[in-house]
Amino acid sequence: MAFASRWSGACQRRCCLRCQGKSREEERYSQEQRVCICGPSDQADAFGSRLRPEPLPALRGSHRGLHPRARHAGRGARRLPPPPPPLLRRLHPRCCRPLRRRPSLPPSSLFFLAFLFYPRSCGVRSISQQIIEAHRELELYVGLDVDPVAHDKARARIEDLLNDDPRAGSWKAYTHVRNFKYIKSVLGGIDENLLEGGVDGILMDLGMSSMQVSNSDRGFSVLGDGALDMRMNPQASLKAEDILNCWPDIEVGRILRDYGEESNWRLLQKQIVDARADGGLHSTGQLVDLVRSTSAGSGGRRGWIKTAARVFQALRIAVNDELQTLEDAIYACFDCLSFGGRLVVISFHSLEDRIVKRTFLDIIDRGEGDLSAEGGKGQSGDETDGGGETWSRHRVQGRHGTVLTKRPITPSKEEEILNRRCRSAKLRVIQKL
Repeated sequence: MAFASRWSGACQRRCCLRCQGKSREEERYSQEQRVCICGPSDQADAFGSRLRPEPLPALRGSHRGLHPRARHAGRGARRLPPPPPPLLRRLHPRCCRPLRRRPSLPPSSLFFLAFLFYPRSCGVRSISQQIIEAHRELELYVGLDVDPVAHDKARARIEDLLNDDPRAGSWKAYTHVRNFKYIKSVLGGIDENLLEGGVDGILMDLGMSSMQVSNSDRGFSVLGDGALDMRMNPQASLKAEDILNCWPDIEVGRILRDYGEESNWRLLQKQIVDARADGGLHSTGQLVDLVRSTSAGSGGRRGWIKTAARVFQALRIAVNDELQTLEDAIYACFDCLSFGGRLVVISFHSLEDRIVKRTFLDIIDRGEGDLSAEGGKGQSGDETDGGGETWSRHRVQGRHGTVLTKRPITPSKEEEILNRRCRSAKLRVIQKL
């Protein structure tokens, strides 16, 4: 582990920042981990630091270091003294420029949302609970989940929050077992004024809960042995077993290629079709064994598990028609926003994130017509070469909205350590104008 120093350039006198680097790359620390090593010893106390920095006489007064541009000035050039011991101190805010750090998902999602919330998924995860507890100004909370099991457990938790919350008499909470593309009918059934005035914030959490993955009977996990079901809504008719055993081989290959982004889709397609002669595939264990035999020698256990995860993802998307439903739901949710309202979408794989990004850009410059039917796209505007958009560093401005996240917000390293399943999450935000 090496140490490096750089100049902040944030004031008239050049301040030296001590940074920790690995492989010649500067490590990005939070504000509590940055340190100004050029100021007097009482700077940190003046700004609330609990760590009293030790005096550094070598850097007090005028700097003896060498500016980075003069690093090739020769052997006679004066250089920086050795870095101090690895004691992390609070950064002096008026003296040094803060180092950039990626924001974390829960604070970011709570920051982007406003007063009236409509989370797409009110599942067992705690994100709905965090919203209710963090925003004391809530007037209405509506939760929607297509999985009745997740809905029932989430409803019990929300009712417990209502009983313990002193605001229970001043705000209302509703939960429904519905697909999120029917947001208009749900809000209209609660109060017609919600459709006219709109809601201030909608959060769409597209991920699966740990409860759904750990239940082998649902067919979502590659590690358990259960039925090839994969239905989010138990009332739906199509199962993964029907696709594997009854659908044409061309369609099976297309699902593996387009929805799973699997490079070895042709061989998997052939093995699945050949398995029909032996009675077909009826359990997740049989499908995993087929994938393991097909992926033998490609990365060991980790290789076939990744392939199986892509196959399971492709089948789940096809069974629940997730991609088309997502696109329709984004259009419908945006139309239900009030002016200035924000739509936050958290996706968990590249196919979802690609649809969210493309749909957001299409929404901000689409036609004037609102959606005429549930989940429809409405009238699309004329295609432009980007002249109608104003690109800035962090947002994209259009005629009907603003994409507040030009690039998605991703979890920090600390969050990935706490919750490994969030490592693929990407958060995007759009605001209605």
